[in-house]
Parts: sequence; C-alpha cells; structure tokens
Amino acid sequence: MSDVQTTVRDYYGDELEQTDDLEYSACCTTDYDPRLTANLTDEVLDQRYGCGSPIPSLLEGRTVVDLGCGAGADCFIASQLVGPEGRVVGVDMSDEQLEVARDNVEPHMEAFGYDEPNVEFVHGEIEDVPLDSGIADVVISNCVINLSPDKRAVYDEIWLLLKTGGEFYISDIVADRRVPEHLQADQKLWSECLTGALYEEDLRRVEQAARFADARTVRAQPTGDTIEGVRFESQVRRGFKLDLEDRCEDYGQVALYLGTIEGESTLQLDSGHRFEAGEPERICRNTAQMLTETRFAEHFRVSEPLRHLGAFEDCTTDAEREASDDAPETIEMPETVETSDRTEQSETSSCC
Repeated sequence: MSDVQTTVRDYYGDELEQTDDLEYSACCTTDYDPRLTANLTDEVLDQRYGCGSPIPSLLEGRTVVDLGCGAGADCFIASQLVGPEGRVVGVDMSDEQLEVARDNVEPHMEAFGYDEPNVEFVHGEIEDVPLDSGIADVVISNCVINLSPDKRAVYDEIWLLLKTGGEFYISDIVADRRVPEHLQADQKLWSECLTGALYEEDLRRVEQAARFADARTVRAQPTGDTIEGVRFESQVRRGFKLDLEDRCEDYGQVALYLGTIEGESTLQLDSGHRFEAGEPERICRNTAQMLTETRFAEHFRVSEPLRHLGAFEDCTTDAEREASDDAPETIEMPETVETSDRTEQSETSSCC
C-alpha cells in the first residue's frame, strides 16, 4: 500500500467519525433521492462521504460493484434498485468502514423486505479489486477515485470488472487545471477529495487510455472550493465498455425513446443527450451503440446507419449541428413505433 493510500485509509478509518467532521464541502455535496435514503440507518447516513449520486437507471436484476463503498450508503441504495434478484458488492480498504457496512446489512435487508441479503462487502484496494473479471453490469463510485494515487490503474480495473456493454457511473471531483505538486502533497487537502482531483482533460485522457473512448459528463456542479486559483467541480460521468470511436461520427441515425422505463418520461443519457418519450432525435454512431448494445436497448428504437456524413461536432450544441450542410433534412425511422404515451410517426430533422 502506498503512502497516499495509507494516509487516506487512516483518515477515513480513524480520524473521521461522521460526515460533519469534514472541513471542506467537496466530499459532502450529495444529491440523493430522499425516497432511496428513507430506509437507511442513521449510522450509515452519518458516515456517507460523496460528491453526488452515482446511481443510474435500470438496475433491476443487475450486478453493481461500488468502488470505495465506505460505510455502504450507495450500496444500500443500489440494493433497493437491483431488487432481490440483483447483487451489490462494495469494495473498500478501510476495515473500520467495512465493519459499519457489514453490521448494517441485516437491518437494511429487513427494512427492504428481502429474505436473503443481496449485498456483500469485500476488503480491497480499488487499484487491484479482488473480484472476478466481467462480474459487473454497472460499476459505481462516489468521490473516491480522486483519492487514488494511480487513477489509470483504477480505470483499468473498471474495464476488467465490467461485462461487455456494461458501464461505469461515477461521481467524482475534477479540477479546471492541473493541481500544483505542493498542493498534491498536502495530506489534508488530498484526503478531503480536493488536491488529488485530476484536471478534466487529463481525466478524459486516462479514461481513453483505459479504453473508455467516449466517456461523458451527465451533470456537474461547482464544489465552492477554490485553492490558489484552482476551481473544483463535482461531476457525474458515465462510460460504456463498448468498441467506440474517439470522436462522434454522423451516420444519419435517429433514436426514439419509447418511454418504457418506469417513472421516466425523459431519459438523460448525458449532458448533451436528453430524450423525451416519443420524440425522435438525431444521434452520432457512438450514441447509437450506447442505446442498442447495452441494457437500454429494449427502451429505444434506433435507425440503421445510412452513410458517413462526417463529424457530429462531438455532440455539442444544436445550432452547430443544424448548421452542417451534410446533415440530412429528414430521416425516417424503420417503422412507426408505439410509445407509452402515443404513437409517433418516425420522421425528424431535429438534433440530439
């Protein structure tokens, strides 16, 4: 174990007793759905450290691995969503945090109405996870990877843990520039999830090096912390274990969200892709693969590729895409599709 890992382990295992003990706001900026925390024990809620809610849609029956699970708050939230047929595995290197998590399995299973536990907790480092390859449909993590001294190793592990078509859905702190070495050496600032954060573009490069070619930001918010001009932001990012291109390429494809995910008339894939039920949207080929080669497939109708029309402007703004002379004015979906709200004729000239 490196000196950094030892410092972080001791900080969260010995020095911190509850969320309120943190001095900075980075690791306590969470946005949980209160319906999912209502049944959590006070002990677990008092020891949750996170910078967002790394809980995606469509988890029922899936296997979720939580890297740096701590006292287990996100694991117990995911436990409710995967259901009794699903499985959640939490991994952490702090014995003290794992003891809290394990002590709380039984009361949570009773509160959720499960006859058998669907959650387990494993001691291990997120740079070398002691689980089988291809075990996970989804890997989550909440404000932990910034604490690692070897972030590339973590993302390599995530790639190995995921099944083909699986995804990571991670909340973490990123910086708007590279953090100076003297700030990285500050154990307090590193342990409080600040100066171990990667510059956003360096994070993208790490993800790509680990074969996540088109990881995307789902949402972001400033932490309110600025240190020597470095601004920090909490981001939720997702990346799929798919054979994607490193740029968004336009093949004239259209996606239609069927509105069949319970409680979601709108699906937000990422910050640039918000799908309204029954409203066709033009998409790049990477997005098409994310919607057809993953657990989202049954909830979308996606047209076949026509021909290559050039770059899709990295899925940026509608105005930029609509300005493209190569963009087809009208693209037809393969057939009329019935959605949960209405039947929509599959023709559009809009962009995603």
